[in-house]
Amino acid sequence: MGKLNATADAVLVNRYINGCEASLATLIDRYQQRIYNFIFSKVLDRDLTEDIFQDTFIKVIRNLKQRKYNEEGKFLPWVMRIAHNLIIDHFRQSNRMPKFEGKGDFNIFSVLEDEHLNAEKQMVKSQIENDVRKLIDELPEDQREVLLMRIYKDMSFKEIADKTDVSINTALGRMRYALINLRKVIDKNNIVLTRS
Repeated sequence: MGKLNATADAVLVNRYINGCEASLATLIDRYQQRIYNFIFSKVLDRDLTEDIFQDTFIKVIRNLKQRKYNEEGKFLPWVMRIAHNLIIDHFRQSNRMPKFEGKGDFNIFSVLEDEHLNAEKQMVKSQIENDVRKLIDELPEDQREVLLMRIYKDMSFKEIADKTDVSINTALGRMRYALINLRKVIDKNNIVLTRS
């Protein structure tokens, strides 16, 4: 099945390069939710996600038209890398670099770590920090414990695993679930944690 999809992607890419505009629309329809979700999981802002999503496909179109695509059958990972690089560019331009770690998760609270905030931003930072702590307090205890150690104590997953007497995989899993649960609460309440 995977090979069939990969072949279909390659065929659609080739058709688009050769002038069939509808082929790109098919590819976008096929993957837009996964790409959108990937971007949103990094920036946690719907408007920004839309902007980066659009920029991603503008770059995809430009590269395809210039025949710079040479990863036949690997269309989705190629698009994901473009999206990933645009996310990095956004954070770099706004001086809020996310921390991409391990399996693609990054510290969504890196905005809290800028020590050069002016007075106005410092007030916003304090408010965000308070909001975040309230959200964290609602997590199950095992997830909350890992999150606090990771974000506020800057402990490695090995240190967290040793401290809580679990495997590194369990510590990683708890962190992942903690972030998933936080994102659900953030999304449900339309909370924006990143500020300009």
